[in-house]
Amino acid sequence: MSQIPFQTIDWATITKTRHNGETGIAWWQTLQYPGLRVRIVEYSKGYMADHWCEKGHIVHCLEGAFVSELKSGESFSLTQGMTYIVSDDLSSHRSMTENGVKLLIIDGDFLKNQP
Repeated sequence: MSQIPFQTIDWATITKTRHNGETGIAWWQTLQYPGLRVRIVEYSKGYMADHWCEKGHIVHCLEGAFVSELKSGESFSLTQGMTYIVSDDLSSHRSMTENGVKLLIIDGDFLKNQP
């Protein structure tokens, strides 16, 4: 991963992109660096991801609540102030929310599953 100089981020200036879920909509504000992606993601009421994700993430709940469902059948409820962490290829997971949620999501090469 390359070095990132000190900087501040005014999220109000970062364009939102729309991503449709199986139900509902996700809005992403994304900063992309070599080997690192930082996002503010907002899920609408009734959102459910349209795929099972195998990528690693650090997901921190800024506002609201959501459920992270694992393909194994387990599910975890996260509310404001809670975080989950997983490395690449260690779970198939997807997110859903009844009432909407705002998340900070960080992912990148540092979460690759190393042999």
